[in-house]
Amino acid sequence: MSNFENTTHMLNLRTKMMGRRRFLGTTLAAGATAAVPNFLPARALGAAASADKLNLAVIGVGGRGHGNLLPDLLQLDAHCNVVALCDVDTAAISNAKAYVAKNVENSADASARFKIYDDYRKLLDQEKSLDGVVIAVGNRWHVPMSKAFMKAGKHVYCEKPLGLSISELRELRELTRTTKNVVTQIGAQGAAGDGFRRSIEIIQAGVLGQVREVHCWTTRECQPSQNRPAGEDPVPTGLNWDFWLGQSPYRPYKQGIYTGGLSNWCRWFDFGDGTVADMGIHSFNLAVRALELESPTRVEAQNPEPVLETYVSKGRFRFDFAARGKRAAVSLFWYDGKDALPPSEVTQGLLSTYKSVPEHGCVYLAEKGILWTDPWGQGGCLRLAGEAKLRGVLDHEACKLVPVTLPRVADQNHMAEWLRACKLGTGTFSDFDIGGRVTEICLTGTLALRLGRPIEYDGGAMKVIGAPEADMLIRRPQRTQWFL
Repeated sequence: MSNFENTTHMLNLRTKMMGRRRFLGTTLAAGATAAVPNFLPARALGAAASADKLNLAVIGVGGRGHGNLLPDLLQLDAHCNVVALCDVDTAAISNAKAYVAKNVENSADASARFKIYDDYRKLLDQEKSLDGVVIAVGNRWHVPMSKAFMKAGKHVYCEKPLGLSISELRELRELTRTTKNVVTQIGAQGAAGDGFRRSIEIIQAGVLGQVREVHCWTTRECQPSQNRPAGEDPVPTGLNWDFWLGQSPYRPYKQGIYTGGLSNWCRWFDFGDGTVADMGIHSFNLAVRALELESPTRVEAQNPEPVLETYVSKGRFRFDFAARGKRAAVSLFWYDGKDALPPSEVTQGLLSTYKSVPEHGCVYLAEKGILWTDPWGQGGCLRLAGEAKLRGVLDHEACKLVPVTLPRVADQNHMAEWLRACKLGTGTFSDFDIGGRVTEICLTGTLALRLGRPIEYDGGAMKVIGAPEADMLIRRPQRTQWFL
């Protein structure tokens, strides 16, 4: 099996087994690698952190927090000390405790060592030794919580999408630029990989020539757009439903409709912006960086059905960007839903290497060839004009003289990169400024979808030209009773 074939095989296995989970490392030491142990070391939960450890809290320990971020932090126990858990749902806290008791060696009572909070404001007020927080709640809460901890001088790692509205993203980006001694990072895990950063270097060095189109797709299925169901169910014991809703409009609780995972709350426009925002954060990330994209000038969305209170069954978007310096104008296309694939003329260059078009990925169409990556910008493969097959960006002959200009993470571990930056007081590759820029581009797609027509977007003014009705979506009204 060739180096490229082996790399592709392993990436496919990772995608099947882990979905969009982390690139997990076990150390911050440069170049060191090890297998993930069956049991996490008990020192991960030590009550007293050593001087070189960061004291961290995890906010939101169900779903993403429970399945990925808390385990990631416990694996990095030599460098951080998880001192507190915070969630408005006592069931999520109980599940997190059970996970620790089961998976941390010699720690039957380890979960009792966490401080437990049901309100992030109490956490901030009472945990005086806190260095930073990991935020894994829904994106309706991302900006309010991030702002509160940043203003208090705490480092912040926040899951994506980074915000619910364009205006609050702008506020967070500005705060990121002006807040000193605070290290921020968005949960765009693929950006820590060597392949991601090498692809940026290759594109910017001109190996492909001008990139004219980028096509990204995922076959994640979604139900047709719908309205909320009638009626109301009893709120589960231990869930602070009003607090859970956060800035979003109040609505009655319905069992299994809004809670119970990302696929539920993310598709409701009151709480999220659908698949184009959720997965576009990953898929657009490389293109935005490599092609130096800012706000699109025009966005078009196809409406496969009437757009009601949720995202649609099949998302189809086109984002047009003006020329930038020496870079030509470029169009970024997005496809999601069952059987969501770009047109055959876009993907035909993949078939010499793959038996069929991958179920998800990104293709860059350029003057001198094509580049393919997975949705996280990893597994980059290049095929230049006249070549028979794709070859990996890490060993393609045409790329060998392209200089390394971006920093590398020895363990390719996104969380470890943030912890290292917090310790050293340096910036991160995926801070809230770039994270907010990518997120805003995705949200302009949701704008076009909800308005039901193509839009001309003035990014500087945060305005849809000729559509004052868009202002209420760009600057969403907020319930602020839970804010600091």
